[in-house]
Amino acid sequence: MKSKTISFCAALAALAFTTTFAADKDGFKPLFNGKNLDGWEQHSGKAEYRVEDGAVVGKTVAGTGNSFLCTTKKYGDFILEFEFNVAKEMNSGVQFRSEFSEKDFEAEINGKKKKFPADRVFGYQYEIDPSSRAYTGGVYDEARRGWLADLKENEAARKAFKNGEWNQARIECKGDHIQTFINGVKAADFKDSMTPKGIIALQVHGIGDGKKKPAGEEVRWRNIRIKELK
Repeated sequence: MKSKTISFCAALAALAFTTTFAADKDGFKPLFNGKNLDGWEQHSGKAEYRVEDGAVVGKTVAGTGNSFLCTTKKYGDFILEFEFNVAKEMNSGVQFRSEFSEKDFEAEINGKKKKFPADRVFGYQYEIDPSSRAYTGGVYDEARRGWLADLKENEAARKAFKNGEWNQARIECKGDHIQTFINGVKAADFKDSMTPKGIIALQVHGIGDGKKKPAGEEVRWRNIRIKELK
C-alpha cells in the first residue's frame, strides 16, 4: 500500500509540473513556475536572485558587473510577455535572442572599443529605465552595438511607464522584425537580423563599488510567459 501511495503522489507531482508549463488557450507557456528557478541559470555577474511571492527578485550587489538570470533554452520567433516592478534608482532589462561568450571578446559601442570577459551575456535587451530619461521599452544591444531603438522621438512610450508600480511588457520577434510595448503602448518597431535565436535573461545592472548607487535595490518580474511562433 505504501509503494502505491508513493507512486500515486509521484504521478500527481508529474501531472502538476506538466500542467504548470502547458500552453493556455492563447498558446502561451510560462517561463517561470512562480516557485523556484528551475530552467534558469545565472551568467556574467554576481547579483542576487531569489523567488518571493510568485516573482523573481533581482538585487544589486556592489563590486560586480551586470548580472543575468538566463533561460537554459533558446528562442527564435516568439511573443514574450511579463510584468515588472523596479526600484526608482535602479537600471535593469530583459535580454532576448541573446547569447553568452565562452571567451573574452571586444565590441565597438558608440565608436568606442570595449573589452568583456568570458561568460558575458550580449544581445538584444528590452530596457527597464526608471530614470528621467524614461527609455523603458527601448531596445539596447547589450555588450555589442549599443542603442538600436531609443525613445527620444516616442513621447507616448516614455510616458507609459509607471514608476514604482507594476508594468506590463511585451516583446514580439518574427524573422528580422522586432517590436516592443510598454503598458500597451508601442515603444520600438524595427528590423534587425544579427541574431535570429537566443536565450532570454533577466538583467540586474552593475552599480560599481556601491558609492554612487546603493546596494540592495530590487527589481521584480512575474507572469513571465512566451508564445513560440511558427
